[in-house]
Amino acid sequence: MGGSHDEREQTLNQMLVEMDGFDTDTNVIIVAATNRPDILDPALLRPGRFDRRVILDRPDMRGREAILKVHIKGKPLSQDVNLTVLARSTPGFVGADLENLVNEAAILAARRNKKVITQPELEEAIERVIAGPERKSRLISEEEKRIVAYHEAGHAIVSNALPEADPVHKVSITARGMAGGYTIMLPEEDRTLMPRKKLLADMIGLLGGRAAEEIVFDDITSGASNDLERVTRMARSMVTRLGMSTELGPIVYGQKEELIFLGREISEQRDYSEAIAEQIDGEVRKLVHEAYETAKSIVTQYREKLDLVAERLLEVETITREEFESMFPTPVLKTHGTPIPQSIPLS
Repeated sequence: MGGSHDEREQTLNQMLVEMDGFDTDTNVIIVAATNRPDILDPALLRPGRFDRRVILDRPDMRGREAILKVHIKGKPLSQDVNLTVLARSTPGFVGADLENLVNEAAILAARRNKKVITQPELEEAIERVIAGPERKSRLISEEEKRIVAYHEAGHAIVSNALPEADPVHKVSITARGMAGGYTIMLPEEDRTLMPRKKLLADMIGLLGGRAAEEIVFDDITSGASNDLERVTRMARSMVTRLGMSTELGPIVYGQKEELIFLGREISEQRDYSEAIAEQIDGEVRKLVHEAYETAKSIVTQYREKLDLVAERLLEVETITREEFESMFPTPVLKTHGTPIPQSIPLS
């Protein structure tokens, strides 16, 4: 909407008049879109203005496959490319991510002097979208490379030993973005609800890298900084936002304040006492501590597998899901943490 501020305001007022139905001689259909429905003026949402609201969420697996079919049109694609596998491997991706994926795969194929885009280029493009491009020029010492190998092996071993954790898709000590290495876990199916057991398993898996460092080496490093941030944020969210604390109960603590038009959180308005704040801190600390102890216990239990995976990473730098599972078959039945009905005891 162009023009001066007064002109824009006049146009908006005219739209509101027409939406209220005062000008019945003019047929006006208004279509609007926003990614922040929470900040819309209630006057815009009164009955009779927008008769229908359509919510567009992130696409599910079938939606992602359909979007991929749109973006591959006009691109030379190998006959063996499996879009269903790619759709399953991209949970959480939106249309722009999928478009970027296909473009990245096309660039990779061109660099490799291929006439068609094959499955390996598409799978590598997923990693580029998730973790960034490879930084092969980054040189690190053999000592640091070993630490990274054990750190990533720790993530993989711990996650593989947890029933609720997602399967390990790939483990690598090739630097991408700001990370010295990465471990990718992908769910077998889309999930809209996040169970408490799954959140705890994710926390334990994230702490597997630090646990491996502590057990294998005589000191810990800063390599787990991002893992610790994520774990702390998850634990605090469980306690204050999701009502998953047995001590504090199903209550939301604190009201978020945001920079409305930027969508960034700037502070939390405290609506609880200092005593409750201490309890929240205690619960967060307890959750993180218990997760870390569980991670260390799993690393200790499967230390032999940890050494095997780390040494293999030092040899080949990247381990696929198939190779990882051949080295360390999942010792538990994967349940993905989805709650199941409890059996009713017979009286």
